[in-house]
This record gives sequence, structure tokens and C-alpha cells, in this order.
Amino acid sequence: MTKVLFVVSAADRWTLKDGEVHPSGFWGEELAMPHKIFTQAGWDITIATPGGKVPTLDRLSMSRTAGRPSKLREVASYLESIKTQLNSPRSLDKIDPDEFDVVFYPGGHGPMEDLSVDPVSGALLTRFLASGRPLALLCHAPAATFAATDEDGSWPFTGYRMTGLSNMEEKLNSFGRKALWLLEDRLRDSGAHYAKARLPLRPFVVVDRNLYTGQNPSSSERLAERLVADVTAATR
Repeated sequence: MTKVLFVVSAADRWTLKDGEVHPSGFWGEELAMPHKIFTQAGWDITIATPGGKVPTLDRLSMSRTAGRPSKLREVASYLESIKTQLNSPRSLDKIDPDEFDVVFYPGGHGPMEDLSVDPVSGALLTRFLASGRPLALLCHAPAATFAATDEDGSWPFTGYRMTGLSNMEEKLNSFGRKALWLLEDRLRDSGAHYAKARLPLRPFVVVDRNLYTGQNPSSSERLAERLVADVTAATR
């Protein structure tokens, strides 16, 4: 059975450049839909957070602006069905990444607050990228890569083609214009080959070697389905 680790932000806020604290957490669709697709594929899922803290659902991800009513109902229903698992995550510092076949990071603004500077997550990312096993980061989750370093202090994701929430998409939120930094800009500045869809908010997935990235919430299902297809093909 394929074993997948979900690394979920424990942050419940996002601190902006003017000091304002914006309520945040994980984005509902980005956790629920991949979790559902992996479960349907028969994968075994473990959820871990920094310190084993129960993750916070970003309420904006369930608002009318976050998607079609039918999709929001599906997400809400699925999150309720895995509530016990969400309420009892493992502590990330107790995780052995060698126990897992796939690592998946859902987004939301939470990773911008905590995972982007979390050394435990950074070490896991460095190790898993080097292992050659599938590593996936969705929407804002590539922010977690900024905590990763190789032994020589370099960024292990340098030269990788990847995506994540674009500047334009971030600025669709009024508070996004007050970000300390924008993910697209920082990925480019750090040495990634950033790519994005021609139109904002459209599904877009990039695969480079064992690194899988999705641009935005609408990429959740496409990213998960690509992972399942590739892992299934590799095990035949």
C-alpha cells in the first residue's frame, strides 16, 4: 500500500508587512480533494503538523468566493468525515520520512507563516527531494521550501521548474497586496524556474523529476490525480 504523508501548517494567522495579523490556516479544497483522491486510490494517509498542533481551517476557503456551492459542500462534507484524523495529527518532529512513499503539502496562507521558516519541515523536504520519491506542494505550500537547505547551505530546489500561487492571484485579495513577500517573486529570486498558467485561477501543474507542484486551489484535483497515475504506473 502506498503511504503518503500530509504536512499541514499549524498556523492560524498570516502576518502582513504592516504588522496586521490576518486569520489563516490551511485551504479546505487543497487538503480535502487530494486526501479524497488518495483515499479512493487505496493509499494510507498520515497527517502531521509542527508540534502536532491541530490545524486550522481558513474560513475564507469555505466562503462563497472560494468556489462553486457544490464544490464547497463536497469539501465541507469530506473535511467533516476526516475530522478525527485532522484533530489528532502527528508531530512533524516525530516523523521518519523514510516510512513514506509520497509527501504532500497542501496550501493556504498558513505555510507562509510557519512552514517557510520551520527547520524540521525544511530538513524533511531536503531529504525527500534527494530520495527521488514523489514530493508535492500545492498553491502557497512551496513557501515551505524556503526553510530547506543542503549541507553546503544552498537551496536544494535551485534549478527546478515549479509553480505556486502567482503574484496576480495573490493580489486578487486586498490583504494580499500587503504581503511581506510574494511567492512567485521569491521562488524566482531563490533560483527556481517558475511557471504559471496563462490565465489566473485555472488548474496548472508542473512536474520536474520527483517534484510536483500545483499553482492554486483549482489545481488540487489535477495534482492529486497526476500523482496517483504516476505512482501507479511506477509500481506496475
